[in-house]
Amino acid sequence: MDLSYGPEYETFRAEVADFLARNWPPREGDGEDRDAQVTEFRRRATERGYVYRGIPKKYGGSEQPADLLRARIIGEEFARVHAPRELPGGGVGHLVGTLLECGTEWQRQQFIPKTLTGEYFWAQGYSEPGAGSDLASLRTRAELVGDKWVINGQKIWSSYAYKAQYMFLLARTEPQASRHRGISYLLLDLHQPGVEIRRIRQITGQSEFCEVFFTDATTPAEWIVGNRGEGWNISRVTLKHERSSGRGVDWNAAHFSWLVELAKRSLYDGRPAIESPEIRRQLAVIQGYVEAMRYSSYRQVSMEAQGEDPGMFRSLMKLTGSEIAEKIAMLGSRLVGDELMLLDMDSRREVRRGSDRWVHLLMSSLVMAIAGGSSNIQRNIIAERNLGLPRDNT
Repeated sequence: MDLSYGPEYETFRAEVADFLARNWPPREGDGEDRDAQVTEFRRRATERGYVYRGIPKKYGGSEQPADLLRARIIGEEFARVHAPRELPGGGVGHLVGTLLECGTEWQRQQFIPKTLTGEYFWAQGYSEPGAGSDLASLRTRAELVGDKWVINGQKIWSSYAYKAQYMFLLARTEPQASRHRGISYLLLDLHQPGVEIRRIRQITGQSEFCEVFFTDATTPAEWIVGNRGEGWNISRVTLKHERSSGRGVDWNAAHFSWLVELAKRSLYDGRPAIESPEIRRQLAVIQGYVEAMRYSSYRQVSMEAQGEDPGMFRSLMKLTGSEIAEKIAMLGSRLVGDELMLLDMDSRREVRRGSDRWVHLLMSSLVMAIAGGSSNIQRNIIAERNLGLPRDNT
């Protein structure tokens, strides 16, 4: 098996590297505001076909054919110089793909271009108190009154809702239908009376998660994605894009690199940790997991590019990514040792270094095992839907 990129792709790598050398980081005089500089960089990168590759040009993307190796090279080269890629957040990562598959043409024209530029920022409204893992039991209701949906209920764990303009949410619109058939997928303007947003302080010291309360909040009738009662199936489309984004692979690879550097400068049994056979063995095991996940992601993307359903791969990648993150965080925290007692969880600190970084990573790894579908739920999905095992009703 030849896993090298080959001359064609190495030529493409040189083209990407040349583009980055000329455009990132911005030179002095290229602009006063960093956000404006990043926006301009993304515009140029889109024109060259390096970001938003799978999105049609008429919606603001670069409309490039699926090419696993080119996408991988772009990711590697951008990461090498710490250049920004697609905007983070649920709008780009989750909603855009959902609208491309399930939305109407006017919804795509209205929402996708401004989401790609960051003018529109979205929060997700899925989970509720008592309806997290069992999402089909959600109780938020939407009633069509005239030309508007009137929404009442509550959502929780909505990331960055406090700074979002819009939300894509699930609400029960057909109360007489079965649990899964009575849900619709709605878009909502959060900046209106009847919407209250409360931030939740987490164990990490940060507060990006929010509770959102709806009291007769409204949204236009045409801001429904798909038909009434189809929200459950459309939400599966959103989760597909969330779990197949591939960012978990890069996240774990980057943090493993940090872990190796930590082992080089930390002491373990009176010598550099990297020289300890025990630590080296653990690093080798983790690296094996990281590389296995990387090549599994290649297989998944290859299948999707050929129109094949990856099946259990999405859940496997989500589950494995969470478990690898925990392994990295646990070993890093062990190497930091007693310095963990000096943790500063000041939520105002955006960039964490030293011991703070590793404790924050440890806490964040617990979040990763829940966000996007808990690890236990992923195991049940794999067992029941893919392996045909009987449902566990205990």
